[in-house]
Parts: sequence; C-alpha cells; structure tokens
Amino acid sequence: MLSSVRAALGLSLTCISALSLISPAWFQTPTFSFGILTYCSWPQGDSWNQSCMTFSSLEDIPDFAWKVSAVMLLGSWLLLAFNSIFLLSWAVAPKGLCPRGSSGPMPGVQAVAATAMIVGLLVFPIGLASPFVKEVCEASSMYHGGKCQLGWGYIIAILSAVLVSLLPIISWPHTTKVQGRTIIFSSATERIILVPEMNK
Repeated sequence: MLSSVRAALGLSLTCISALSLISPAWFQTPTFSFGILTYCSWPQGDSWNQSCMTFSSLEDIPDFAWKVSAVMLLGSWLLLAFNSIFLLSWAVAPKGLCPRGSSGPMPGVQAVAATAMIVGLLVFPIGLASPFVKEVCEASSMYHGGKCQLGWGYIIAILSAVLVSLLPIISWPHTTKVQGRTIIFSSATERIILVPEMNK
C-alpha cells in the first residue's frame, strides 16, 4: 500500500512539474509573459487573444543561465518521469517478484532530481539580466524582475521542487532501537523486522 502511495505521489509531482515547465507564466507584464520554454504576448486588456511561441532548441533560448536552467529542469523532469514509471511498475508487480521490505527502488534518483530542480530554479533568475527580458521588463537584472511580476508557473515550479525534495525523505525506511534490537518498519501493512545488534 505504501509503495502505491509513493507511486501516486511521484506520478502527480511529475505531472505538476511538466505543467510548470510548459507554462509561459513564470514572469509577466500586462501584455507579455514568459517561462522557461515558452513566451506569449497579447494586446493590452485582451489576454484571451494571446500569441505564444516556444523556444524550439537551446540556441533559441536568449541567455546562457536560462539554457543551463532549462537543461537542469528538463533533466530533473526526465529523472522524475523515469522514477515515477519505475515506482508504478514496482507498486503493481507481484510481491514475490519485487520484495516490499525496502524503501523503494530508487530514492537516490528522487534526491538527484530534486537537487537538479532546485539548482535549475535558482539559476533561472540570473537570465533576467538578458537583453530579451530587459526589453520586456525594462529595469530587470539578476534576481530582479523589474516591471515583470512573478507568475503562477514559477510558483508552481518552486512548490513542486519542495514536494519533490520531500519525496525521498518519506521513502527511507523508518528505524528505531528498542532494548538492544533495531526495529525496521517496512510498511504499515507488512512486517516488522527485528535485527539484533552486534557489540564490537
């Protein structure tokens, strides 16, 4: 049961991360918004009539820090997607095929994905000093949006990074010591393993 919950959480966070990556609303003005991979413009007061473009390759992305951020965030998303599919297959596999006594197949991959996501989110605002962003946001600089406001896409990406960084923590096995023995709680519905301590 616990592995199914972890799989559902991982899959949900992968979808939320994908939504934030394709969102053009990381930073916005009343007539323009941009995200890590897309940007949109519209006439003043008519936000329903948007014209959006996607950066089709790394060469199209206007700033080096922005490119680094895109690579880190896309890499972390690929790791999350791979891990989620693996967790899902591990959760639905028969018990004899995949032992359930461990914390899951790959909490290390989740930790690497969380680290890459956080680094990508910290590097992205350096790109606010690029000529592309300065033209739109006017007085922007590194870590300062100028006339651009923080949009919902970047906030969702930050929340997703926080939740992804918590996912490996709930995946580690919980242990406690009682009268010279270590008790490992493998899950709520399975068994408790008593491991005697060896004195050195």
